[in-house]
Amino acid sequence: MHIVVCMKQVLDLEKIRIKPETHEPVLEGVPVCLGDFEKNALEQAVRIKESQDDVTVTVVSVGSQKLNKTIMEALAMGADEAVILVDPHVKGSDAMGSAIVLANMIQKIGDCDLILMGEGSTDEYSGQVPSRLAEILGLSQVTYARELEVLDNRIRAVRDLEDMLESVEVELPALVSVTQEINQPRLPPLTAILKAGKKPLHVWSLEDINASAEEVGADAAAFEELSNLAPAKPRKEIIFDEDIDSSVTQALEALEQEGVLD
Repeated sequence: MHIVVCMKQVLDLEKIRIKPETHEPVLEGVPVCLGDFEKNALEQAVRIKESQDDVTVTVVSVGSQKLNKTIMEALAMGADEAVILVDPHVKGSDAMGSAIVLANMIQKIGDCDLILMGEGSTDEYSGQVPSRLAEILGLSQVTYARELEVLDNRIRAVRDLEDMLESVEVELPALVSVTQEINQPRLPPLTAILKAGKKPLHVWSLEDINASAEEVGADAAAFEELSNLAPAKPRKEIIFDEDIDSSVTQALEALEQEGVLD
């Protein structure tokens, strides 16, 4: 059984600072890492590998030159090999462009029984790439899986919907996007980190997967991001009394003045 896990290189959100004057994020020099949701997908793949015989896990990712080091964490967590695409033209791609790149990479890799992804990415969380990728590859898809079990030539998953849990079964090959509730990603030990550098790592470009910058790059994106800043609002500077009853009364009066309460 061959499992492919799609992972995304994102900025480390904990290291981002905000300029107090303009409220703009400072992105220069911020380190990169693998997204949290993708780690859940990889952890599930490794657990399947540990519970069954003859299972191979390949991770695929697209990013900057730093990806050569970032992907080592995935190999240390238990992936058997990694295929990464490093090309400056993919910077700024939208969900469709990302799905096209991943689809071309997976098609070049060859036979694949199961594709695992996170339900969304840590940075954008559009949640569109899994469905777009499944459509391009012509695969059945299961979204928002919080439980996943492999049964012969099919999978059984429990989907986490807004008002219920839904159990479904799908024949392989298929694509599954998982939620963070599915597991707790492992922290690789030092021995696994040292062995990661000896595992196969393949580095491709857009030319290697027969894709062009005009097709998947920033120029092909269907939207343009103008700003991601929250609108600035003045502080009310209302100081409540230490007494609980009095502070509650003050809060209600303030909300009435703002028109929040009638």
